[in-house]
Amino acid sequence: MPAKCLMIQGTSSNAGKSFLATGLCRLFYREGFKVAPFKSQNMSLNSYITQSGGEIAHAQGIQALAAGVIPTVEMNPILLMPKEKMVSQVIVLGRPLADMSAVEYRNSYIPRGFGVVREALEKLRNEYDLLIIEGAGSPAEINLKDQDIANMKVAFLADAPVILVADIDRGGSFASIIGTLELFTPQERDMVAGFVINKFRGDAQILKPGIDYLEKRTGLPVLGVIPFVSNHGIEEEDSVSIQDRSGSGTKRSGKIGKITDLLDIAVINLPSISNQTDFSPLNAEEDVVLRYVDSKNSLGFPDAIIIPGSKNTTGDLYFLRESGLEGRIAELNARGVPVVGICGGFQMLGRELHDPEGIENRDIRVAEGLGLLPVSTIFTPAKITRRVKARVSSHASWGACANLELDGYEVRHGKSKIPADAPCISIIAPPGVEEELIGASSVDLPVWGTYLHDIFHNDLFRQRWLNMLRKRAGLRPLAEEGGLEIQKHREQSYDNLAALLREHLDLEKLFKIIGIPSS
Repeated sequence: MPAKCLMIQGTSSNAGKSFLATGLCRLFYREGFKVAPFKSQNMSLNSYITQSGGEIAHAQGIQALAAGVIPTVEMNPILLMPKEKMVSQVIVLGRPLADMSAVEYRNSYIPRGFGVVREALEKLRNEYDLLIIEGAGSPAEINLKDQDIANMKVAFLADAPVILVADIDRGGSFASIIGTLELFTPQERDMVAGFVINKFRGDAQILKPGIDYLEKRTGLPVLGVIPFVSNHGIEEEDSVSIQDRSGSGTKRSGKIGKITDLLDIAVINLPSISNQTDFSPLNAEEDVVLRYVDSKNSLGFPDAIIIPGSKNTTGDLYFLRESGLEGRIAELNARGVPVVGICGGFQMLGRELHDPEGIENRDIRVAEGLGLLPVSTIFTPAKITRRVKARVSSHASWGACANLELDGYEVRHGKSKIPADAPCISIIAPPGVEEELIGASSVDLPVWGTYLHDIFHNDLFRQRWLNMLRKRAGLRPLAEEGGLEIQKHREQSYDNLAALLREHLDLEKLFKIIGIPSS
């Protein structure tokens, strides 16, 4: 029997669809269901690499982990990764298909792309008991509805009742719900089974008149009011989520307690930043203030600077140059502030970047790097996507990090090299991939970079690197025992989210809507 389905749609982007879908995946998993996430088409700069080496949106990878299952490419059959000038890389079933403009994608691919969506959905429905389906953006964009393959077309295809979620924190939630319904066809309105009010601050009783009106006006139930949760521990998918943090960071009391004992780490908020989920473990450390900065004036004097991954490496390199951040980073590094580059950031740290076929940027074929590492990079059409294990060099400069085993993944077009006589030490990949440089650092470690995403998810490496920063800053190191274990932290965050939904949703009505027995 095909899996039952429930679809989460939003009245707008960033309404909380991914948040709610993740929590429901965990909740139903804890109820004993074999549950999986599904999002037909996602636009994201954060990717997750499956065990088969396929690339899907990070949100669906996280939702699968919350559901206790292994992520597969069918959970997000179409992924759009924005590059530049309204151009996105179109990834189908985990593999790059082509770079397309928005017009090319709508006119050339969508008609056949829906067939891919149908097959992926059918495969999942034959393997699971329940699918939690996430929509994209708003389902009521009347100028795009005829080519929308992420919302109501999927609901009809899956015969999935739709829960409409609204973000009350931004205001206008009741109007947005009613307005969305007004823009639906009668058949689409019939698919909607209820509403969820998300991100509410304060006493929910204040909403009762509005909820009563909404239920009377629509004949549909409000299934719950979810409180605003500022630090839920679930890795954010959307770049919108970091815009609110750009340029500032709040010093918070942590394990040590003194404000001067906190490490200040600045991540450069590149225009095409990708995979910022690399840094969620740093943000989860109570003794670290993680800031996203996009100007030289907001950079300040941090304990470390991180240049993240990018979907437009050469274009973002020019952003660093034109904004004055390049000069400021070089100045701070000369004064002893460590600089780290991840993937595209690693490439930027080098001497030059060559893009003869316009893989990263159609307008920039050769670019001079920041020159902080003797690395040269060339971009090639073949995209490397794989989960890998690596090992930190045994060089004494790595201190307690030397020889540590690392787990992570690569997703890149570039290949980098260093001269044989360069004063660098490498992060070493296992046999089979050692022919490709996976990372390098200067001998005294004020600069290092790597292609290895999720490097900070390795607990011992993260803890020991942070202690190296503390030593440089004259702070006492923290004990490794009892430190943050990111996998346990992630699992606890999933359970906390499920508990939140269990408390604030009418589960009896929700189970009835789906057509499954309640516990």
